[in-house]
Amino acid sequence: MKRSNFGPQHHILIIDDDPNLILLVKDYLEFHGYVVTTASNGLEALKILDDMVPDMIICDVMMPEMDGYSLVKSVRQNPKTNWIPVLFLSAKGQSQDRVRGLTTGADIYMVKPFEPEELVAQVESSLRQASRLIRYSKKGDGAQEFSVPNSVELTPTELKVVQLVARGMANKEIAETMKVSQRTVESHVSNMLSKTGLSNRTELARWVMETRMTI
Repeated sequence: MKRSNFGPQHHILIIDDDPNLILLVKDYLEFHGYVVTTASNGLEALKILDDMVPDMIICDVMMPEMDGYSLVKSVRQNPKTNWIPVLFLSAKGQSQDRVRGLTTGADIYMVKPFEPEELVAQVESSLRQASRLIRYSKKGDGAQEFSVPNSVELTPTELKVVQLVARGMANKEIAETMKVSQRTVESHVSNMLSKTGLSNRTELARWVMETRMTI
């Protein structure tokens, strides 16, 4: 095994009601240089998120007290945490389960049992992608400055669409991921441009990343 290049500055929150799985994932990620915090259910995780903001969340779907779906909805509705990449781990591997997980707000859906190396690769890929978007939003290579009113509010569906836009996905890809028509996605993008006063998808992506960094 090879240690990650990301090092201890990256903090991962793992949420699962199986202590053996938590121990396995925690040990593996710590071996690769990550700092790990754990929780046994969604309610416990929300209390942790009140005090700290991790770089990524790895979450089971079916848990007592609060399941993964409810947790991710809460995470996505909170401006402090809505930018955090979320990886779902679940024993439910049907297509409809994956679709529900992704449309609820997860970025990655992995089925148990899984290969630990694949899990680490998915974590590193998500962090690299987030890092690229953050660098893009901050580099200011002559990019036009813009100001979006603080009063702008997005619906949960709009939030999911714009997060996928920020990940570099085309409208057709977003439509396939969310199981809606491309026209529906285009309508959401158009509505968000109208709400924010921005000119194009690139500016929307910049706005999302800049908002994500306002913690």
